[in-house]
Amino acid sequence: MSIEIAPSILAADFSRLADELAKVATADRAHVDVMDNHFVPNLTIGPAVVESLVKESPIPVDCHLMIEDPDRWAPAYVEAGARDVTFHAEAAKAPIRLARELRAQGARAGLALRPATPLEPYLDLLEEFDLLLIMTVEPGFGGQSFLDGTLPKLRRARQAVLASGLEVRLQVDGGVGPQTVARCVEAGADVLVAGSAVFGAPDPAAAVAGLRAAAEACVR
Repeated sequence: MSIEIAPSILAADFSRLADELAKVATADRAHVDVMDNHFVPNLTIGPAVVESLVKESPIPVDCHLMIEDPDRWAPAYVEAGARDVTFHAEAAKAPIRLARELRAQGARAGLALRPATPLEPYLDLLEEFDLLLIMTVEPGFGGQSFLDGTLPKLRRARQAVLASGLEVRLQVDGGVGPQTVARCVEAGADVLVAGSAVFGAPDPAAAVAGLRAAAEACVR
């Protein structure tokens, strides 16, 4: 299992995003949190800014849509150039149709679950997705403490992916850092989203390397 590190620009300096992305060029993907102040109580960026970020980013852009009505809005993020577009199960009216539309447009489709959202209703849909995001905090704000209660869900997700034989990535987002990375990887995560742990560090590139080394040590 290869581990991917995905710095979240939610914790970056929004006035210097191109420079901030350059600092994490050794990461695997740039995680972009899109919030609409409806699905979550915060407002960030939209497709136009994502399009600009894609042009500047040295690594693929991974959009996490914390928005209402992703059935309508998610395809715009593929058009903006995002390689991965993840929407929330709680917000989508037709998740299979939307996932197929995103894939048909050339993106990788992801499904996100809030901490309290049960995993089991979505296990039969795994083949429709390239990524399953298990939120390890309540979505909406960075800098929150990791919720250990999400780890059993992550373990069940890993077991389901292994049993299916599918190549579905398991992403965790929220409170991921040096103190929690081992728990995430041991539970089955292979894509680690880290915001404050990377962009809040004196040397973001070194922080990416440290998280990667800690994660890879768990799978040797």
